[in-house]
This record gives sequence, C-alpha cells and structure tokens, in this order.
Amino acid sequence: MATVEMVMPKMGESIIEGTILTWLKKEGDKIEQDESVLEVATDKVDTEVPAIYGGILKQILVKEGDVVAVGATIAIIETDEEVSQSDNTEAPSPETANKAELIAAAPAQTATLVESISSDDSKGDNRFYSPLVQSIAKEENISKAELAAISGTGKDGRVTKNDMLQYLKNRGQQKPLPQSATPKPSASAPMPKVEVSISAHDEIIEMDRMRKMIAQRMLDSKRISPHVTSFVEADVTNIVLWRNKVKDAYKKKEGEALTFTPFFVQAVAKAIRDFPMINISVDGENIIKKKDINIGIAVALPSGNLIVPNIKNADQFNLTGLSKKVNDLATRARNNKLSPDELGGGTYTISNVGSFGNVMGTPIIMQPQVAILAVGAITKKPAVIETPTGDVIAIRHKMFLSHSYDHRVVDGSLGGMFVRRVADYLEAFDLETEL
Repeated sequence: MATVEMVMPKMGESIIEGTILTWLKKEGDKIEQDESVLEVATDKVDTEVPAIYGGILKQILVKEGDVVAVGATIAIIETDEEVSQSDNTEAPSPETANKAELIAAAPAQTATLVESISSDDSKGDNRFYSPLVQSIAKEENISKAELAAISGTGKDGRVTKNDMLQYLKNRGQQKPLPQSATPKPSASAPMPKVEVSISAHDEIIEMDRMRKMIAQRMLDSKRISPHVTSFVEADVTNIVLWRNKVKDAYKKKEGEALTFTPFFVQAVAKAIRDFPMINISVDGENIIKKKDINIGIAVALPSGNLIVPNIKNADQFNLTGLSKKVNDLATRARNNKLSPDELGGGTYTISNVGSFGNVMGTPIIMQPQVAILAVGAITKKPAVIETPTGDVIAIRHKMFLSHSYDHRVVDGSLGGMFVRRVADYLEAFDLETEL
C-alpha cells in the first residue's frame, strides 16, 4: 500500500495558517475520498477538511488546538489508490513551504522560544505567538519586550507573519524599545477586563470562539474609526407593491423566496458607482480606492452570532442574480458551508436590522471598510403626496436607512449624500420592472 501526506489546505488568498479544532477521525479509521477528516478554524471561518485519498488514517501528526501553516503535513493516509507526485496536493508557495519547514524542523527551538516569551521580561504579554513568528523573532534578534510591543492584526491581537515583515521593514527607522519599557496597547489588544459582581444564582457562560472574535473586531473598529451616522427615511412603496405582485411567481419559477435584501444591494451598488470614495480602505496615511464593489450581507446564525459573507462584483448582477446570491450565501452561512474567500474582500456592508423588527440602528464598521448601512423595518405611515391637483395624505411604506462612516476619510457631506442617493434609487424603483 502507498502512503500519502495530507496537508493543511489553502483556504483563501489571505489565509496562511489554521487552528486544528477537532479530528473527526482517529488513527486506524477507514476513510473515503472526500470524506471530512477534521475541522479547521481560520480567522475568517470554521470549515471541514476532506481526505484527498480513500484508505486508512495511519498517523495524525498535529493535535487539536495546534496552529498549522498552510502546506504543512497534518496526517499520513495509507491508500490502495495510485499516487503520483503531481497528484499529492497543491504545492505550497515558497513562503508557505518555508513556514512549514520552520515548524517541522525545529520543535525544540519552538519550545525554547515559547518558554522564553513566557518569562518575567514579558510579564503581562499573554498573546499567542505562532512557531513562525517565534522563529522570525529569534533569527532577527527581536527581544521579548520588543516582540510584545509589535501591533498584531491577527485573531485576539495575535502577531502574524505579515506583521513581523512590516515591522522588520520599518525597524531601522524606529527607536529601540528599552527592555524595561511597557508596551502600549495596540488597536488589536485583548479586550480589557472589568470587575464584575457575581451572585450565587447567576449563570456564567463562556463566550464561544466566534463571539470572542466578533467582540474583538467590534472593539477594534471603534478604536480605529471615529464613527458618524447619518439617517434618511425612504419611501419604498413601489418596491413593496412590485414584490407583492411577483413574489409567488418568482418562488414558483426559481424555487426560492424573493426578499427585500436584493433591492437594497442593488441600490447600494448603484450609489457606490456614483460615489466611489465610499468604496475605500485606509492604509496608514494612504487611501486605497477599491475597483471592485463587493457588498457584504450580515447573516444571523442559529447560535445568535453574526457572519458577513459578501457578493463579489455586486454591481454586475441584475435583481434575479442578486436574489440568488443573497439566498445562497445566507443558506450556506447558516450551515457553516462558506469558504474563507466569501468572507474576505468585502468593500461595503449592509446590515438588515429591520428583520429583527428594529426601525433603525447605528451599525459598527467592518474593518478595513469605511462605511456600513443599516436598513430598518418597513412600516406603513401616513405621508403627504404631491399630485397635479394638490397635496394628499396617503398610506405609504417607509423605512429608515442608517449610514455609519469613518470620519477620518468620509466627511458628513459625502456620507450624507451617499445614503440619500441610496434612498433615491429605492424610491425610484420602476413598477414595470420584469424579472
């Protein structure tokens, strides 16, 4: 029988490592090709990893909780299938291969580094450092106090390889940090603890991994971006009437529901074309103007957590195409079937607080984006309508749009005009539109 290495797969363009959550199989188990063998967590999503060959899981090389580089060997499979070198797995990039070698070749060195980072010199620094980061620190003679002062952009403020490379790039321009200096908290520092009074009948519930991640990212966003929110009330009567007219036929034809979300995505995509400086990110003192319009949709999960997959190039879809994308992403998000790429690369986000019965909200920006729109519940209201024969009072379907934006780069005029333009597109919806 031949043996083949099972490696940590590449799960997205920006993913360079993953954490082993759970082994679904144990050594000696028979596995089928494409059968899920383990669950892996990245900074973006938890996902199951399938076997590339059927056979026997001969050896598990990494434990649950280990952080493993993309391309590193995680298990050995014994198989009867014909195995060629090219059939083994996708070759890792030079960076990934180097990282895998560092992890595999120097376990003793890693243990030493972990021990040294936990010493008194870095007391109070409780961040996790991956083997690669520790190896880079050792090779570049970065002291424990100096390492503790590096701002981390990873999960829970963790220092990533990119953080290390960026730090080394600018290291010569920075004043060395005295060994006794206390590092300043970074934007991604762990959440501060506040003393809480606990009674005997109170229940203590530990946050799950996703809730910890959400909490940290929301805290980071408030630290990074000065939030300002503008509000507009939109008359969406035409959309409500048209949807009521076609929703049954649409469901019969497409086999799925037509929600209001595709209308919001379409209006936002059109408004971004009109105001492209909303579709940006901030990199230090530079503004990155995004060419693609990738609109994120906040989806509530059965656990109560939120996840934000995004529609790539949303401005290229018609209403039916957007409806299918929205329904597909929402369904797979609730079933934990999203890929990391579908959670990364968003340039603007929509949060539908109206689905919870809320009339408006003040959403927090998804970093590194600079704006987010909350759409409230659609309600019937009396309104003054202008007609050729005079003003009349009529019952209209209205909703509030709440636009939060990063006041470092988006001023009130741009933030206000953008949300007004979104409302204009919603109000101008053509009742003669065909599916």
